[in-house]
Amino acid sequence: MRPTDFRLPGAVDLSGLKARASAPPPSRQQSPPGEATGHVIDVTEADFETAVVEQSMQVPVILDFWASWCGPCKQLSPVLERMAAADGGKWVLAKIDCDAEQRLAAAFQVQSIPAIFAVIAGQPVPLFQGALPEQQIRPVIDEVLKVAAANGVSGRHDGAAPGPGSAESAADTVPDARAAADDAAQAALERGDLAVAAAVFRDLLAKNPNDADAKLALARVELLVRTEGLDPARTHATAASAPDDIDAQLTAADVDMVVGDVAPAIDRLVELLRRTAGSDRDRVRERLLGLFELLEPDDPRLAAGRRAMANALF
Repeated sequence: MRPTDFRLPGAVDLSGLKARASAPPPSRQQSPPGEATGHVIDVTEADFETAVVEQSMQVPVILDFWASWCGPCKQLSPVLERMAAADGGKWVLAKIDCDAEQRLAAAFQVQSIPAIFAVIAGQPVPLFQGALPEQQIRPVIDEVLKVAAANGVSGRHDGAAPGPGSAESAADTVPDARAAADDAAQAALERGDLAVAAAVFRDLLAKNPNDADAKLALARVELLVRTEGLDPARTHATAASAPDDIDAQLTAADVDMVVGDVAPAIDRLVELLRRTAGSDRDRVRERLLGLFELLEPDDPRLAAGRRAMANALF
């Protein structure tokens, strides 16, 4: 059993776009003209996991949803391409043709274009819609870089496109060892030994930091560890009596999430994000990103939560 087969109570499978990445890519149109560089890539559903999600573990990826018939897209894309080139690999511009990649557009709930998102450590955040001038875009990109650095994503793109299937190829070199690790983790989960299961997934991530399955499974186990033995009623009563107690609110959000009350968990932390600053705000943001990891990419609660988080942050 793979790590992603492990489910939280009330949660759903997170295979999302990755599970659909094996499908053959649909036909694509040419990107609108601009100063394309090695830091600008065209992305399809087939290579989204490698080109965007895995790459975002090392460097922020900015998504540009466009279409050939869209006039504002033709104004914005060259601006973003020039900025990506000028920043020299601090971030990657990934361009997605909405007409050819309709399921990607649906997953991000794109309603009008151009639509711009950031993906940081696998977590998408909506940025803006429409064709803005560079002087308005620059502060947004700078904030994305700050948030990325705060989350340990501060690499530099070398201009080479990631090879399709690179993560899968690396994993295939040790199939027996990986299968044994997955079995050991699942056995630990079945007997309630969360510490052992977490240790297995951490070891897998130490060997391959881009192992999305292990990262997902570890996030789920860590949520169970944080909520083990807690009484939901008492936890919520404590949080209600201390609305500005960061620890109490984080714990209450965890309890909400583990029993499947996803929207209340997200709303609680978004509101707390608006009321906090400095290191407290960083803690809330990191926990909120962690909760986002437990939802499907096309879950409407996730899209709503990302929008709310972006409004709170920007």
